[in-house]
Amino acid sequence: MSAPKILINIVLTGSRILGKAFYEAGRQAVKNAKHRPQGAIGGVDAAGVGNATSGSITDRLTRDHRMTLDEAQLILNVKRGETMEAVKSNYEHLFKANSPPPAPSPPPSGSRAPPPPAHSHYLQSKVVRALERIHAEADAAAKVDELEAGQGGPKTPPPPSGKS
Repeated sequence: MSAPKILINIVLTGSRILGKAFYEAGRQAVKNAKHRPQGAIGGVDAAGVGNATSGSITDRLTRDHRMTLDEAQLILNVKRGETMEAVKSNYEHLFKANSPPPAPSPPPSGSRAPPPPAHSHYLQSKVVRALERIHAEADAAAKVDELEAGQGGPKTPPPPSGKS
């Protein structure tokens, strides 16, 4: 065999091997992408929204707002049972911290303007959604309390009349 034929055979064999390797790697990547282990962290449903399947008010609110009450409290840095004033105060601080700065005045000639402070529309929207979720939970709790107060407590059956 001549040198060019040997070189062509080496290139063709190497190409086949490389092609098979890429094909198998692609198949494995598709298989890995479709695999969802039970209880995996970082999936689409990391907040547990998909587990809110009962008919309770809290589960309904979790599905509607796509956020659990615990997640909303973490975002706004509040604890269970804190007053709405504390929640609103934290909300206002976080909303302002992530809002765009006002339009800057032009810098004096010959100097560079400092970079504008960073802001995040995404974080700002998460803060708004967290406040909505906490408000919804508070409203639902108030409705439940109102219904319980309107019923006047548990009703007892009338005493037996003594007739048989």
